[in-house]
Amino acid sequence: MTVEPINDSASSEETEKLRLIDLFAGCGGLTSGFVNTGRFRPVGAVEQNHAAASTYAANFGADHMFAGDIEEWVESGTVPDADVVIGGPPCQGFSTLGRRDPDDPRNQLWNMYVDVLNRSGPRAFLLENVPQFGKSQEFASLKAETANGRLQNYQLRFAVVRATDYGAAQLRRRFIVIGTHRDLPAVEIPAPTVREAEWRTVRDEIGDLQFSVDPGNTELPASSTTFFRKSLPGRFKASDLDLARNYRQLTIDRMNNIPEGGDRRSLPIELMAKCWIGRTAGMDVMARLRWDRPSVTIRTEFFKPEKGRYLHPVENRTISHHEAARLQGFRDTFEWCGTKNDIARQIGNAVPVQLAEAMATHIAARISQTG
Repeated sequence: MTVEPINDSASSEETEKLRLIDLFAGCGGLTSGFVNTGRFRPVGAVEQNHAAASTYAANFGADHMFAGDIEEWVESGTVPDADVVIGGPPCQGFSTLGRRDPDDPRNQLWNMYVDVLNRSGPRAFLLENVPQFGKSQEFASLKAETANGRLQNYQLRFAVVRATDYGAAQLRRRFIVIGTHRDLPAVEIPAPTVREAEWRTVRDEIGDLQFSVDPGNTELPASSTTFFRKSLPGRFKASDLDLARNYRQLTIDRMNNIPEGGDRRSLPIELMAKCWIGRTAGMDVMARLRWDRPSVTIRTEFFKPEKGRYLHPVENRTISHHEAARLQGFRDTFEWCGTKNDIARQIGNAVPVQLAEAMATHIAARISQTG
C-alpha cells in the first residue's frame, strides 16, 4: 500500500551483490540470513503487517519495502528485477497447531509468489513453509506449474530440513523448495552443515543472559517511531526486550515445583490442571528448556508457560523476548518495532536466521558459478 522508490545510488560494491526480493517478509528473518552472508542486497520486500514491515525497514531500509498487500504490489507494476526471490507464504492453513483448514484463503498465496517470479525473472528462488505444505494440494499445483505452466522455466528441488542441522540452536523443521532457472544447473537442497553431536544449544545462545531479566520490568520503554506514515512503538534494542511477565500465583507455584529439565509431571496433584491428569500427550506444557540441548520451536506465544517448553532452564519464568530472539538467531544489533505482542509474533513467525544463512551461502555459490 505504501512503497518507496528503489535507491539507485548504491556503491559499486553493493551493486555487485545478488539482488534479493523477500515476499511475506515478516520482520526479516530470511533477509537477515541472506544479508549476513555479504552476498546479497535487498531490492524489494512485501509485508502486510505494519509492525513487522516497520521492523524490517528499521534493519534493511524502507525504500524497497512495500507495506501492504502483495496483490496490490504486483498490480502496481513496480516489481523489480532480482537474482533471487525468497519467502514463506502464510502457513496457518497447513500448520498442525489449531484447526488445519484446506480451504483457508491464505493457502493460495503461493500463486502471488509465482506471479512475482514471472515479473522479476530470478535465477533462483527459495520458498519455505511448514512440513505439511509438501503434502498439500497447493504444493502439487505448484509443481504442476513447472510442466507447462507459469514455472516452466524452473526446476524444483525440495525437502524437509531441521534448523539444527544448519547451525541454529532450535529443533525447527521446515519444508524448503529451491527453484532454479532451467538455463542453470539445478541448485540442490544443501546437505546438513552441522552434525548432531555439534548442534548448538540453549546455553550457547542465551547462557550469557542469565539473570538479565528484572522481575519488575514487564513493559517496553516508552518510545515511538514512524514508518510508512504511521507511528508505532520502537525502535527497540535487544536489551529492551529483557521483559518479565506478571504471573498468577498458581503459575508461580507450578514453576517453583518444576526442576531443571522437568515438566508438568513433576507437579504435585494439587497443582495439576484437571486436563493434565492421566494424560501422556502435551508433555512440553509447563516444561523447562534444557541448557545442553537445542530449543524446541519458538512460536509466537513463547511467553506463556502453558504453550510449550518455554520455561527458562533454571529461573522461574518463561524466556524473555530477548532470549527468544537469540534462539531464532537474531543478532543483538537487530532493532524491533511494535508492541511487545507484535514483537513476539514477529519473533515466532520468523525463519531461524542461521538456517536462512546456510541456504543463502549455498544458493549464492551455485548460481554465481554460472551466472
